[in-house]
Amino acid sequence: MNDRLTVAQVLSRFDREVGLEETVRATGGSSATAAAVDAASGPVVRGAPARASVAPASSAEPSPQRIHAPAPAPARPVPEGRPIPAASLRAPGSPGERAARLAEIEARHAETCPHCTTATGHTRLVFGEGAPDADILFVGESPGEAEDRAGRPFVGPAGEKLEEMIRAMGLRREDVYIANVLKSRPPEDRSPMPDEVAGCGPFLVEQILAVQPRVIVTLGGPATKFVCATETGITRIRGTWQRWLPPAGAECPEIAVMPTYHPAYVLHTYTMQVRGEVWSDLRGVLAKLGRTPPVRAEGQGG
Repeated sequence: MNDRLTVAQVLSRFDREVGLEETVRATGGSSATAAAVDAASGPVVRGAPARASVAPASSAEPSPQRIHAPAPAPARPVPEGRPIPAASLRAPGSPGERAARLAEIEARHAETCPHCTTATGHTRLVFGEGAPDADILFVGESPGEAEDRAGRPFVGPAGEKLEEMIRAMGLRREDVYIANVLKSRPPEDRSPMPDEVAGCGPFLVEQILAVQPRVIVTLGGPATKFVCATETGITRIRGTWQRWLPPAGAECPEIAVMPTYHPAYVLHTYTMQVRGEVWSDLRGVLAKLGRTPPVRAEGQGG
């Protein structure tokens, strides 16, 4: 009798032993890389639950037997989103009026944010900075160690890379607006949790309504998932135009969104491919605004 097991049978037996419901494995190098980057993009903060896909089984081998997995642990409760104040729903007006509105939002955030007023471990709040009437608004996920010390978004190595990206576009840091989904540094610099985003995220919505940029550039997975209300991973959505929908009653149009990689990821994965993809995304933003990159930036890879 032939007791040799097929590959599918071996994997099925392994999955049963470790309590998995079904075998899901990458079948190619590019797919495995995309999955790794998407997994690093943090927890989902909006939208429907993610769905796993399973490649069809080979006709020569039986598909693994489906095993019921143990029930997952209860998720952390996520509070309902805070209503946007009526004043923030109105059209912002002049640059001076926008700056005053942003200052009011910052002061109110420091006093009332459900997340930041109860979070511990951070040193300073990092609200955001830049031109109150900027055409471009860059959104990251949360402050890191350097930002926590300085009280400013995107400083340190990631901030230097972002400034390099902005200069390549023919702009200065003070020409754009920069903010994060969370305004306080998470413990161990982990990705934001859904309940944290639910508490702090509405203040980012108010910042967007105050600035009303022509384009939002989301940096990394968590920021993209919140702004675009999507489940799609950053490796699949970057470089494609999305849109930000204002809350009901807001005197604000839809805003075009360009997702791209976080500057920290660019530094960590400093390849010609990644740099070229980021630069392609930024060129798309310039084209949307009717601008052309400066001559010195032509052919630049990020």
